[in-house]
Amino acid sequence: MTQDSLHLMKTKNELSVGGKNGIAFLLSASIIWTIITVIFLQPIEIFQKNIFMLFSTGLMFPLSVTMSALIKADWKFKHIPLGSLGLYLNLAQLIYFPILFWAGMKSPNEMVLFFAVIVGAHFFPYGWLYNAKPFYIMAPVISILMLFVGFKIEASMLWLIPMSMVLLLLFLVLLLYMDYKKKVQNSSQPIHNSLLG
Repeated sequence: MTQDSLHLMKTKNELSVGGKNGIAFLLSASIIWTIITVIFLQPIEIFQKNIFMLFSTGLMFPLSVTMSALIKADWKFKHIPLGSLGLYLNLAQLIYFPILFWAGMKSPNEMVLFFAVIVGAHFFPYGWLYNAKPFYIMAPVISILMLFVGFKIEASMLWLIPMSMVLLLLFLVLLLYMDYKKKVQNSSQPIHNSLLG
């Protein structure tokens, strides 16, 4: 490896450890997808469910900031220029929202499926940013599984999509926490025994 490559790898590992692999954002996403599951269990029209689903995403930022504080994870990375890339990668998924709006108008029963696939796929570049393989693995797994679930269920069972997302996100959190602990153990930093450490 060249010196530049080593420096880049060190920077990405600093982001990974300091931000705890973005676990705070994933935990927040798990809460939001739990809310979406509850929404889709309600006896209301699919149009209303989709509207409430979109509104629930507004909780993402405040929840993530709160969760970051709770688990003591950095999300600003003011001292690491590469840190701002994480924000851009997160905002990039908004560019796909016209697909959601199209689904909401043309095929409302598939809107939650489209949303799940978009969310799952947008995790992929975080594998590079945090030097964390679980993102590379779970991004396609989530997208493909969501598509499979979406093909197999009836309209009355759409709540299975957000519920599946919750389970997959929590599994991703577990994998990323294991990756985080391994990096801490391999560095000169003290070992943390929990997310709160």
